[in-house]
Amino acid sequence: MTKQPTPIYECDLHCHTVRSDGNDTPKELIDNAAAVGMKAIAITDHDIDPPRTVIDDAGREVDIVEYAREKGVELVLGDEYSCDTYVDDVHIIGFNLDWDHPLVKEEVERAKNSKSNAYKELCEILTEKGMPIDWEKEILEYRDSEGNLRRRDPDEVQRKHIFEAMARKGYAPTWQEAKLLVRDDPELNVRRKKIDPLDAIKLIKTCGGIAVLAHPYLIDEEIVYPDGRRLTRDEYIERLIEAGLDGMEAAYPYNKTSYKGTLTNEEIEREVRAKYTGKVKFFSGGSDYHNDGKKGVKNPRFIGEGGISYEEFKKIFG
Repeated sequence: MTKQPTPIYECDLHCHTVRSDGNDTPKELIDNAAAVGMKAIAITDHDIDPPRTVIDDAGREVDIVEYAREKGVELVLGDEYSCDTYVDDVHIIGFNLDWDHPLVKEEVERAKNSKSNAYKELCEILTEKGMPIDWEKEILEYRDSEGNLRRRDPDEVQRKHIFEAMARKGYAPTWQEAKLLVRDDPELNVRRKKIDPLDAIKLIKTCGGIAVLAHPYLIDEEIVYPDGRRLTRDEYIERLIEAGLDGMEAAYPYNKTSYKGTLTNEEIEREVRAKYTGKVKFFSGGSDYHNDGKKGVKNPRFIGEGGISYEEFKKIFG
């Protein structure tokens, strides 16, 4: 497993756990963040409300925010909503919602149900096209970091699990390139029904939360809808701002994703801040950490690779 490098930022507001497509348990994520000296992190698993408790080292079930505080880390709870059926990588992070609100629970269930059928169909199409992926044996069944055979509920499957299987079987060099292969082939790019980003922003704010656009430059520079409508990335983001978007990620490790542009991480951060200062209330940032090193991924994203300063964090969350 790859050793965690020294964090670049004090606060990382985009991290994943085993509750979606990450490889750390929530407790492991907090422990790992504490071990490298992070001041604050956020759990932002995909399309699921965050965990409220963890089992501590003494075997007690404790409040997760309190557990993190005892480890010296401020923890923010979030949900990364996958948005827009026809545009890839539109993700709105909702922080500090009322997680027991009926609208939150309803969207979690809707998202779960939309995923499993689409992802099973993707495996079937890959198999038909000469890249066999067995839904039962290679996606629902998996081995954890200790080599134990486990089974996922179909509603817990993420597309990244399929991309990882494609890379393991040699259909693409890495999961990122498997993602591009699927995305750029109309036969493979099976669309599941996602929440409209404007509705996601409304949901987040109705439920008392803060709405942040994740990795804005993963959105294509030109968007073409099936009905022929066209929007530039800038026009698309302006619609989100008009709908009440609160913040936007500026510092993010695009070089370790499926980003198709030529700008460096630093150039993107400068451009985002220059374009959107005064248009959003604040800039967020995060690594999109999954601890992919557990799966043998070389040069994985690490905690604090993207993020913000502690001073910026306190201005957002008090």
